[in-house]
Amino acid sequence: MLTPRIVIIGGGLAGLYAAYLLEQRGVTDYVLLEARERFGGRIATTPEGHDLGATWFWPGWQTQLGQLIEELGLQHFEQYTSGDMLIERSRHAGPERLRSYASAPASMRLAHGMTALSDALQAHIAPERRITRQHVRQVRRLAGHLDIDTDDGQGKRACYHASHVLLALPPRLAAAIAYTPALPVSLADAWSGTPTWMAPHAKYVAVYERAFWRSPGLSGHARSAAGPLTEIHDASGEHDSPALFGFLGMPAAQRQSLDPEVLLAHCRAQLIRLYGPQAAYPVSETIKDWATDEYTTTPADLHGGGEHTHAPPAQANHGPWQACITGVASEWSPQFPGYLAGAVDAARRGVEALFQTRKITS
Repeated sequence: MLTPRIVIIGGGLAGLYAAYLLEQRGVTDYVLLEARERFGGRIATTPEGHDLGATWFWPGWQTQLGQLIEELGLQHFEQYTSGDMLIERSRHAGPERLRSYASAPASMRLAHGMTALSDALQAHIAPERRITRQHVRQVRRLAGHLDIDTDDGQGKRACYHASHVLLALPPRLAAAIAYTPALPVSLADAWSGTPTWMAPHAKYVAVYERAFWRSPGLSGHARSAAGPLTEIHDASGEHDSPALFGFLGMPAAQRQSLDPEVLLAHCRAQLIRLYGPQAAYPVSETIKDWATDEYTTTPADLHGGGEHTHAPPAQANHGPWQACITGVASEWSPQFPGYLAGAVDAARRGVEALFQTRKITS
């Protein structure tokens, strides 16, 4: 029996930040459990550092996230938007060239990709308190404590004995854990009914030797009604790693019915239509289909749009589960549900609640 006071389930940004906050307050009797072999959750990058998941942040609007990035000393830069954008209305007509537009405030990216953020947070968490390959199967409410039953996917089981659980995974995945006794029906339904941001989506990244689209005055931004990519952006690093990325517009079931090499070829063909023959020769190309990621997506997510929705209740307000489990993943943020900033907001709220209710002390 392992006996941390706090168990954090999920090692994405919310879980990592919750652990970071506990470390900052001198709390060390906790454990961070992640089912994957890596931390970061919906943050993922190519080997060259191009984002396959969460990409942008807006520090002037998402102040907590902006402050965290400054606190960790991470380099960031503005999304490249100089030049014109392209509009593709069909595959039978050439793309239209229009003046590109930039978001206000500007979309910002991290040098070396968003994994720089998850890596920086990991560096502040003691290795013995962050454990991968821990699949949480059941949470049991017993007299005065919780038992969290896990396995490593290979039959090795563990049980953690704690006073509080922070659920740092999407509400639908949290609802799929077995609870004894059962969660209140209204709470379970609210969690199960909350779409997981990014779950139905897929991203394509093509890395090139040089950003050839910039020479004729193109920003790399394109919108297409022809597909398979509906929205394309310049994914280059601030000074190197030229790349383009796009969101695939076809439904998850259609993507999964195609051979991966065929889907890559369709994406490449579209970039050739838009940017010319130089687009035919990427140094590398990758598709990350989040709909196939079992630690992100449930069957209920496959038919939705992956939209940002209103945050469900983060806690039970009555019964045996009151004040002992708290949802802290991005979807539980009332301010930025689904965004990176939402993970920071929800995690901070969850950790602060532990101190305010005197569940823990420094």
